[in-house]
Amino acid sequence: MDTLEPITIFTSKDLETDQEVRWCPGCGDYAILKSVQKILPELGRPKYDFVFVSGIGCSSRFPYYMDTYGLHSIHGRALAIATGLKTSRPGLSVWVVTGDGDSLSIGGNHLIHTLRRNPDLNILLFNNQIYGLTKGQFSPTSEQGKITKSSPFGTADMPFNPLALALGANGTFVARTLDRDPKHQQEIYKRAYDHHGTSLVEIYQNCNVFNDEAFALLTDKESKPFHTIFVEHGKPLVFANGTKGIVLDGLTPRITDMSTASASDLWIHDEQDSVKAYILSRFFDSDELPRPFGILYADPSRATFDDVMNRQVHEHALADKKEAFAKLLRSGTTWTVE
Repeated sequence: MDTLEPITIFTSKDLETDQEVRWCPGCGDYAILKSVQKILPELGRPKYDFVFVSGIGCSSRFPYYMDTYGLHSIHGRALAIATGLKTSRPGLSVWVVTGDGDSLSIGGNHLIHTLRRNPDLNILLFNNQIYGLTKGQFSPTSEQGKITKSSPFGTADMPFNPLALALGANGTFVARTLDRDPKHQQEIYKRAYDHHGTSLVEIYQNCNVFNDEAFALLTDKESKPFHTIFVEHGKPLVFANGTKGIVLDGLTPRITDMSTASASDLWIHDEQDSVKAYILSRFFDSDELPRPFGILYADPSRATFDDVMNRQVHEHALADKKEAFAKLLRSGTTWTVE
């Protein structure tokens, strides 16, 4: 009887490399790195099964600090490279590390088409609402009116809402977490790994040099309970230390006081409801509604791009490659020129 190759046990310490971690002291990237290193040994597979692919930006130094396979690729193109890798090596666990500039500016087209195609990739989108590597220009997620080195009078354009964008591109796993909440990060990363398809996790990440405290309202101990809501499948939407909840008035979300509301009136989160997921993503537009964190949407039913592609290759492969090439060359409409 065949036996499976035993899995080599490793720890988070085994994922550290000999490279000096060269992010600015206090950068949120450190917390994200530690959380990823913490969960990988718990996933039950050898570390040589993991590959980290990045583009360009501060976040894209990530592969240097993970003792796994990795590739520091080119600006905005990490998703295209990762899709090719996953399609050709379907047994690998492929992770893409990118930033709000890398994935939503030059790489925006690759992002929406990756989400549409649904290859089995895990995308970690570090969002600090600024260009950090190039020293403080506004990014596609910078708020309107943001004064930066490239917008001295304030940005004129509206920011992208990454999760609404992902849902609009038919993403099958859409979630958000924070760099300053390692426990929540790790829970979300594990769920993203378990999802068969493209998982997009937006991570609010503090750039303490060029955009410090951009998310202070959502991370400070005093304000966080009143401005964030952590959604869980099958549970009511409650925040502010349990004193407030969310109800739906038709398709309009409203805040209700829990001292007068009935539990049966509250919005119960269903992570497979795409309509309500989109409503949740638009909390982003409101100064009154809390910002949602957790898994907004997860659809486990859609086929992945790599599965479909590899099935086609298998089903239509011919033993005689010369015959296959000749058949392809003469397929479709052809002309004979005399």
